[in-house]
Amino acid sequence: MIVRLFALSLSVLALSVSADAIRQTKGDFEDKFRQLDEVLPTPNVYRNAAGEPGHQYWQQEVDYQIRARLLEDARRLEATQQVSYQNNSPDTLRYLWLQLEQNKFKPDSMAELTTAFAGIGRRGPATQAGDGDKPARLSLDELRRQQFMTDHELGYEISNVKDGNGKPLKVTLVGTNMRIDLHQPLKPGQTVTFSLDYAFNLVEENAVSARGGYEHFPDDAREGGNDIFQLAQWFPRLHAYTDYEAWTNKEFLGRGEFTLEFGDYEVDITVPADHIVAATGSLQNAADVLSREQRQRLKEAEKAERPVFVVTAEEALENEKEGTDKTKTWRFRADNVRDFAWASSRKFMWDAKGYHQGGEVQPLVMAMSFYPKEGGDLWKKYSTEAVVHTMEVYSRFSFDYPYPVAQSVNGPVGGMEYPMITFNGPRTTLQDDGSRTYSQAEKRFLIGVVIHEVGHIYFPMIVNSDERQWTWMDEGLNSFLDGVAGREWDSEMPWGIEPSEIVDYMKSTTQVPIMTQSDSVLKLGPNAYTKPAAALTILRETILGRELFDFAFKEYARRWQYKRPTPADFFRTMEEASGVDLDWFWRGWFYSTDHVDIALDKIYKLRMDTRNPDIDFARERELEKEKPMSMSLENNRKEGTKEWVELNPDLADFYDEHDRWTVTNKERNAYNKFLKGLEDWERKALDRAVQEDKNYYVLEFSNLGGLVMPIILKLDFADGSSEMMRIPAEIWRRTPKEVKKLIVTDKELTQVEVDPRWETADVDVENNYYPRRIVPSRVEAYKSEKSKAKVSRDIMQDIKTELKTDDEEDKKDGQ
Repeated sequence: MIVRLFALSLSVLALSVSADAIRQTKGDFEDKFRQLDEVLPTPNVYRNAAGEPGHQYWQQEVDYQIRARLLEDARRLEATQQVSYQNNSPDTLRYLWLQLEQNKFKPDSMAELTTAFAGIGRRGPATQAGDGDKPARLSLDELRRQQFMTDHELGYEISNVKDGNGKPLKVTLVGTNMRIDLHQPLKPGQTVTFSLDYAFNLVEENAVSARGGYEHFPDDAREGGNDIFQLAQWFPRLHAYTDYEAWTNKEFLGRGEFTLEFGDYEVDITVPADHIVAATGSLQNAADVLSREQRQRLKEAEKAERPVFVVTAEEALENEKEGTDKTKTWRFRADNVRDFAWASSRKFMWDAKGYHQGGEVQPLVMAMSFYPKEGGDLWKKYSTEAVVHTMEVYSRFSFDYPYPVAQSVNGPVGGMEYPMITFNGPRTTLQDDGSRTYSQAEKRFLIGVVIHEVGHIYFPMIVNSDERQWTWMDEGLNSFLDGVAGREWDSEMPWGIEPSEIVDYMKSTTQVPIMTQSDSVLKLGPNAYTKPAAALTILRETILGRELFDFAFKEYARRWQYKRPTPADFFRTMEEASGVDLDWFWRGWFYSTDHVDIALDKIYKLRMDTRNPDIDFARERELEKEKPMSMSLENNRKEGTKEWVELNPDLADFYDEHDRWTVTNKERNAYNKFLKGLEDWERKALDRAVQEDKNYYVLEFSNLGGLVMPIILKLDFADGSSEMMRIPAEIWRRTPKEVKKLIVTDKELTQVEVDPRWETADVDVENNYYPRRIVPSRVEAYKSEKSKAKVSRDIMQDIKTELKTDDEEDKKDGQ
């Protein structure tokens, strides 16, 4: 942590120095288009200025051999593992850091000791004491969680840590981290091996809201019921050692996920003989764990039009009934992955379908789903098909899916992702007559969450961003893409973030910059998921356009496939590949809490001064006629007051018979003199302008939210026609608080509307019209039409963030 804090201090100092160097000392001008050079890290041999991996880019490689045993009745895992660590860095390492996420559940962990209590749970808030401040009793969720944590010994039991020669290694436990001191310094290019034994008691996911654990089904026919086990963050994993941070050994507090090294895995998993196992990687011993018919079905599934059952519903139901004391070992191999997860249960039915994507790397991918009878027709119809759809869409935006399998598993975890495998919900609902049905919302949630979690196999399981530091780099990018995929599945399915849906968060006081570290974010859902997803939608649809955006985004994915990008790499790649300077966009959307509120304050019409008195005086006469009669003159006429010139007509002269806009030789002589002084091109330009007789309008805008954006206008004309006008954001570069724009038209303008299609997340549509008009509340319309449909996304985010009090507030804050 010292290295990291020191580096952070240097960054803050550098920012301070840079800010002072360009600090505005006179006036209040703020350069919204200032380049990000003083914020982004300096390009180097590891990461160049274009956002590409540099010519000396490196990353470590870590290979694992694991032998694990699931003790079903004890709900315990025991395992041994051997690790091979290759130092590809230019640094000499004297120790290694491993992450032990299961230690988060220890009562003295930093996560437990620093979790503030708010008296709110998924089953409602605690009742309040008389003073309105202190909770009177615990929520049921919190009570259950506390009881489970008290009744179980949780966290890792680590033993027999030895080097490749069997010599014991010194270890130091630091919360959710473990340091292994090496006997010999590990020099660049060298490899070290070590082994260790470990065990831990599994948590009940529904009790503690974890990313893995077990779910109990007490009503199954088997005595004592059955469980579904989902194992994630289940083995001691090497922390990443990076060029930008060294060891990424920040304490795991439950919210920020992880970043890891790529490597090869060989994993043996011993479970009860009637269990079915889904795991990262390819099954190596199908003949040992599957029947001949099941293996044949799996083969048939490769070319099937619709999913084929490998383990049928009938077989799964039969497995549920008895249980067994016998065991089977399932062997899996996974190459070039950054993690490994698995699930096991006798309740699983299993379907599969081949996805033929072509290409040389992985022409055939087996899309597969594992689920209990509770999944019912909902999972049978949609899970595996959603897996295939996700790969089709995401591959267009990035690269061909590179692994042999892509899996969706139903269990206690409502939404989590790992290489080649995802954990998803929901299920069907049991009716009084014993049948199972699902609602439209449950159908949409299943499809949406499968898309989202399988999409994570691309980002960050392959494009390997640091989730604990920059959560938006995987959740935000993925939420953007799952919206694209969701709309392509069914345009009526409300999955995916539209800019208009984040206005409440954008103007809220709980907003923090997107670039805030995960554990410090106040509202994780809006901050890490919805705001960056909306920003990227705006960037694609409004600012860059699809052609430029899609090319640049695909280039980013291609460059950083199997590598570890930082935000600077993403920002620089998107600019370099699109050819558009976007520093203003990153600064406003990702580094600030400004919001979009562009007000159209005034429009006034101009007429060109032709200097020709016969034209200009006639125009002035018409304008005078349009003025209302003064009250004094109107009342005089009502009273019959005679004017002096009427009473004395004999004193009238030329000026009484003609108005003040009557042209005389004096004005014509002055005009002719003016024309003689013009150049030939000036005279032609003036003649053309006079002939065309255009309408000139000046529009005055205010930037009330601080976030500069393009000004998108809908112009309505007197003849009933309309047209769109898009003014780039750079119009604000010299006057970021207010700006005027001259518009020249052939037609008479009757109304102007800013952002008519709600493209920019403008928080106040009432000041977008000129002239003003009464408008319906966009927020209330959104709530009434979309809120129920959005609950599914909230559930997925709530499960992943774990901190329930924050999650309830996320929902209130307009996700």
